[in-house]
Amino acid sequence: MAQRRRGAELEKALLDAAWDELTDNGYARFTMDAVVKRAGTSPPVLYRRWSDRDELIRATIVHILKESRPAVPDTGSLREDLLTLMREIATSHVQLVTVMYAHLASYHRDTGRSPSSLFDPIATGRTAALDMLFERSASRGEIRSERLTDRIKTLPFVLLRHEILSTFAPVPEHVLEEIVDTIFLPLVR
Repeated sequence: MAQRRRGAELEKALLDAAWDELTDNGYARFTMDAVVKRAGTSPPVLYRRWSDRDELIRATIVHILKESRPAVPDTGSLREDLLTLMREIATSHVQLVTVMYAHLASYHRDTGRSPSSLFDPIATGRTAALDMLFERSASRGEIRSERLTDRIKTLPFVLLRHEILSTFAPVPEHVLEEIVDTIFLPLVR
C-alpha cells in the first residue's frame, strides 16, 4: 500500500509531475487533469494549492529553477567565479533552458505575459546568489559596486541564455571568456 504524501513531499511530487507533463507534452497540451493523473492524486489536492493552469505553471518553473540552481562558486576572483558558474550553466543546463523556452513559446499568446516573467530571479533565489557573488567581488576591490545595476548583474547570463537558445548546444569556453572579459568586466571596473 502506497504511503500518503503530505506537506513539502506532496508539493514536490505535484510540481515534479507538472514539470514532467510540461516537458513531455508542452505548454499547449498542459492541463491540470494531466498533472493530477501523472501525480497519482485527486483534483482537490492540486486545486487547493494552485487555482489554475497559469498559477501551476508559474510555481513549476520556480520549483525547477530552485532545484537546478548551481552553487555559487567562491574562487577568490570575480572572473573565475563568473566563468565557473557560466560553465556549469553552459553545459549541464542547456537542456533545461531549451526545453523551457521551446515549450513556453505560446505562453505569451495565451496569457499576455512574457515567458521571461516566469523566471523571477527573486523567487528562484538567483538574485540573492548573484548579489553575494558581486558583494564579495566589491569587498575585494575588483569592481565598483555603483556600476552594478540589476541589468548589468544579469547581463552575462542573458548573453549566455542567448547563446544556448541560438545553438541548442553547450557554449564553448572562448564564448564564455568573451562574454566575461570583453563585455561584462569592462562595464563594472
